[in-house]
Amino acid sequence: MQRNLGGQTNGHLNGDNQKNIELDACIVGAGFAGVYLLHLLRKEGFNAKIIEAGTGLGGIWHWNSYPGARVDSPYPVYALNIPEVYNTWHWSEKYPGERELKRYFQHIDNVLDISKDTFLGCKVVAAGFDPQVDKWRIVCENGLKVTARFFLPCLGFAAKRYFPDWPGLEDKYKGYLCHSSFWPAEGVDMKGKKAAVVGTGATGIQISQEAARDAAELTCFVRTPNLCLPMRQGPVDQEESKRDLASLNEKLGTARFGSAAGFIYGDPKKGVFDDTPEQREATLEEGWRYGGFKFLHLYNDMLTSQAANDEMYRFWAKKRRAQMQNPAKRDLLAPETQPHPFAGKRPSLEQDYYEQMDKDHVTLVNVKQNPVQEVVSNGIITADGILHEADIIAIATGFDSVTGGMKEIDITGLSGEKLSSKWKTGTYTYLGMSVANFPNMLYTYGPQSPTAYANGPSIVEPQDEWIVDVMKKMREQGKTRLNPEVEAEREWKGMVNTIHAMTLRDKVDGWYMGTFYIFFFFFFLFFFFFFFFFLFFFLFFFFFFFFFFLFLFSFFLCAPPFFVSISLAYRMNVS
Repeated sequence: MQRNLGGQTNGHLNGDNQKNIELDACIVGAGFAGVYLLHLLRKEGFNAKIIEAGTGLGGIWHWNSYPGARVDSPYPVYALNIPEVYNTWHWSEKYPGERELKRYFQHIDNVLDISKDTFLGCKVVAAGFDPQVDKWRIVCENGLKVTARFFLPCLGFAAKRYFPDWPGLEDKYKGYLCHSSFWPAEGVDMKGKKAAVVGTGATGIQISQEAARDAAELTCFVRTPNLCLPMRQGPVDQEESKRDLASLNEKLGTARFGSAAGFIYGDPKKGVFDDTPEQREATLEEGWRYGGFKFLHLYNDMLTSQAANDEMYRFWAKKRRAQMQNPAKRDLLAPETQPHPFAGKRPSLEQDYYEQMDKDHVTLVNVKQNPVQEVVSNGIITADGILHEADIIAIATGFDSVTGGMKEIDITGLSGEKLSSKWKTGTYTYLGMSVANFPNMLYTYGPQSPTAYANGPSIVEPQDEWIVDVMKKMREQGKTRLNPEVEAEREWKGMVNTIHAMTLRDKVDGWYMGTFYIFFFFFFLFFFFFFFFFLFFFLFFFFFFFFFFLFLFSFFLCAPPFFVSISLAYRMNVS
């Protein structure tokens, strides 16, 4: 079987053969956050380096080469606010694709020479805090060892890949198996082939709509329909780009921070039912024609009022159902009753997904009703016994998101505490950027920060700036350790959960909330009650029969043990 499930390249590709280095700050990850953070630290005179597992800059965009891969944040907000970078760069599309994003990071490198201070092809496997010197000891897979005052993981939310646990996937399948994050740069030829796509997140949607154009037969395995919004892709011409240059500093530096999600739409001021039905329909139509996430910024109560949310979904379903002729596919991908609160999960953007899925050579499998039984040499067998033949299986099941990347590194804090153990049954952070008993570790774009609900660069820039401000202040004051209080963590978690519970997103199981932990919580709850239920009845019958036989014994022997035992029990209850 041919497969592309990924691997790591060891070795430092920049000609630096040092195996032990000492830094002010060790940044892990060369995506938007890591690159911008290095840029800021350099300007402030800190000795900092990036360690990156990939062989190039870009973070997730270094890895993404699957068909249709592109960002869902529109021009110009998905970029860094660095004038020397954007003044010499031109975007060609409203929603840039993976190739253009790779070129963008190459342009950043050409302008800022980020690679000079980056260890490429170097995977961090362990990091431990040394309380004797208030520094982190970081170990890489290729033998590189780093000592740094600050350990700064910039791993993003999609660092650890997830594979479905299907029997036969790894050892029986003889076709071409590929995870979306390790798609070969040269592409996979699907023409005339039978292809299967597993997953309906943003990646699954993009692969599916592209695969439907080329594959002779396409089978898509759908667990939860993605309530996609229209992308409305289009070119950005040179003249438009030149006109925008004068306002880019304002758009990237001010305007996008006027929106809770980091876009330049602005936050809405009215609710769904503040409009008349006619006004509401016109507003929704306008947002639909505009495309992208503008549709989610029309009314301010879409995620706080179930009635308002229902009205938004009604309009969405009307539009989507009209695009499909096959009734079974229509009911699966755009059911009349919403499968979860609309926009409770981050919707993906599509170009012609629904039209492609409606084609006769495309089969949709509802894996909630008809789960996968096993993978065999030539395809996937579902519970109904049907073999879905596949020459190619594209795994688009995403990542162990948000916390997965950090827990994949063996991170040790004070008193030998492991981060993976601390977060095993729940995530605790302060400000969504730090963890108690893990001093001088500050991360970006991770758990308990906006992450999935916002435009990435809009989040990481202020986080990076805050980190640098903290480091400068500590340097000025001669401080060497920054450690959040445990109580501060609890308060932050409580606030995050309280705010989340005020929205309809709280009703949704999704990758951002950690579906695994939801399962774990209910499993633990069930086990807890079952255990104590069993324990209660065991103790009840034990003491019942104990005192019953003790009574008989003392009654017949006229001895004091019965009264002694009652007296002893009484003392225990009082104390």
